[in-house]
Amino acid sequence: MPPLPLALALAAFSFGAADLPEPSVWRNPSNSVHVRAAPCGQGGMCATVIWASDKAKADARRGGTDPLIGVQLFQNFKIVREGEWKGTVFVPDINQRFSGTITVVDENTIVGKGCALLGLICKSQTWTRVRS
Repeated sequence: MPPLPLALALAAFSFGAADLPEPSVWRNPSNSVHVRAAPCGQGGMCATVIWASDKAKADARRGGTDPLIGVQLFQNFKIVREGEWKGTVFVPDINQRFSGTITVVDENTIVGKGCALLGLICKSQTWTRVRS
């Protein structure tokens, strides 16, 4: 399976409490994608690409997603327990959706994990808050 670089932007959410967080911006480890996480739907959290490097845009385009800016990568993430969220991740590089989780490390750090094949293949990345 190809790497899940954009999937694990698992864009996240500044949290701790069961209340939905304020909108915030997060970057992936290589700083090639920034997403804006904000409330959406019925008590969920979504994250939309607001900035991407030229390489990230080209990778997404090769996978069938163009433009990358404005794409909702994370859909309907909901709190499953204190400090953990679960939802659906769209990976533009391969035009696929996967289940994903976000674990809050602290107010500026989250770990996103995306899994395929019923959880047999997973990848994690640490994301950092850019701004609130």
